[in-house]
Amino acid sequence: MKSTSEIKAILQAASIEELPEFIKEYSEDGRAGVRKLAQTAARRLEELKKERQRIEGMRAYEEQYGQHEFICGIDEVGRGPLAGPVVAGAVILPRDCRILYINDSKQLSEKKREELYDIIMEQAVSCAVGYASPARIDEINILQATYEAMREAIAGLKVRPDILLNDAVTIPGVSIPQVPIIKGDAKSITIGAASIIAKVTRDRLMQEYDALYPEYGFGGNKGYGSAVHIEALKEHGPTPIHRRSFIGNFVDK
Repeated sequence: MKSTSEIKAILQAASIEELPEFIKEYSEDGRAGVRKLAQTAARRLEELKKERQRIEGMRAYEEQYGQHEFICGIDEVGRGPLAGPVVAGAVILPRDCRILYINDSKQLSEKKREELYDIIMEQAVSCAVGYASPARIDEINILQATYEAMREAIAGLKVRPDILLNDAVTIPGVSIPQVPIIKGDAKSITIGAASIIAKVTRDRLMQEYDALYPEYGFGGNKGYGSAVHIEALKEHGPTPIHRRSFIGNFVDK
């Protein structure tokens, strides 16, 4: 007879497909600890069922516009920070894509975003990002810079989209049909994927800037106006990646 610790190890190594058999084998075991492990397996299955249902809900727009072969999700990150670029993501997923745990990137842990980034990049038909620098943001304002980054991301795709699902906005200067969706990164699997790609890309870039300008805490605050960031800004002044049009309340431009 296997020990409880051995059975626990089996559960930890079990795939989702193996859980039903695990539950069947151990749910009536005479040992309370083993029955508890079977209950843990059952909860894992139930959570997976709920997640699959949630992902099906996030495919509603993709199903609605399913007559189009290439549906592209568009989202941006970094409109609010005092430093760093705004980054846009454009993602075309396979028509039957059901990558679990895709969501608005802000709702995910950094670890989960990194995991999903690799999965999305592997499975996507095409992915691209676009950037607008702090200087460009100062030159044309953050909204126009965001549109510019989105257009760059679209242009970087290997295939031309048939339709764009955008998080909230309609992008000027784009001839492809567009569907703006309020809070789309939490409602569309394609926009959610674009949100993750943009977020991970920008966060990695801000980590690199953190090494160049360690006083500002960019690795932690990602350029947003944290207390540490604002204090460093007042003490050391702006860096080349600060948005001069954003920092007038803290330092002389």
